Amino acid sequence: MDIVLSEVGKRYRYEWIFRELSYTFSSGERYAILGPNGAGKSTLMKILSGHLSPSKGQIQFQNGTQSLESDLVYRQVSYAAPYIDLIEELNLEEVIRFHRRFKPFLNNLQTDDLIELLGFQKSRQKPIQFFSSGMKQRLKLVLAICSDTPLLLLDEPTSNLDRQGFAWYHELVEQFAGNRLLIVASNEEWDYQFCNHHLQIMDYKKKKGKS
Repeated sequence: MDIVLSEVGKRYRYEWIFRELSYTFSSGERYAILGPNGAGKSTLMKILSGHLSPSKGQIQFQNGTQSLESDLVYRQVSYAAPYIDLIEELNLEEVIRFHRRFKPFLNNLQTDDLIELLGFQKSRQKPIQFFSSGMKQRLKLVLAICSDTPLLLLDEPTSNLDRQGFAWYHELVEQFAGNRLLIVASNEEWDYQFCNHHLQIMDYKKKKGKS
C-alpha cells in the first residue's frame, strides 16, 4: 500500500489543524508521525485510514497497481487507537471471532493462538467490559497487528501498557508487522523506535485564521 498526500490540509471551523502537507508513505516502510498532544496526529491518522476526508488537497491510495477510493480503504487497513472502542458486551473469544468476519488473520492464526499471544488463557469467557485498560489495549494491538492487511496504523500504541507491556508490544511488531506499510502516531519514543521515517506534524501547522 502506498499513500500519496498532495497539499493536504484539515480545518475545523476557522482553525487549520495542519495544511500544505505533501508526503508519500511507501509500501514496506515504517513511519512515525510526531508532535505534542493536540497537534493533529490523530486527525492525520484518520485521514490516512480513509475515515476522514481532508478539507483541502488530495490523497491517493495505491495497492500494487490498483488505485483505491477512500471509502474502500477500510478493507485494507488495520487500526488500533485509544478512541477506537471494543464491543464490551462480548467476551474475548467472541470479539476475536467477530473481528475475523471482517479481517482475516496472518498465517491463519486461530482464536487459541491469539489468546496465547495475549496471555489471557484464563479470560476466554470474560466480557470485555470487565477487562482492565491495559488488557483492552493489548487486545486492540493484537487484533490490528495480527490482521492480514497491507496498511497498519497504530495511534499511541503503548497507551495504558506497563513496562512489561512495552516489551510485549515490540515483540508483537517484530513478529507480525512484516513488510506492510506501518505508521505510528505518538510523542513517546518507545512507541516508534523501529520506524525509519519521521514526519513532524508541527511543520505543517499554521496560525489561526480564515485563509
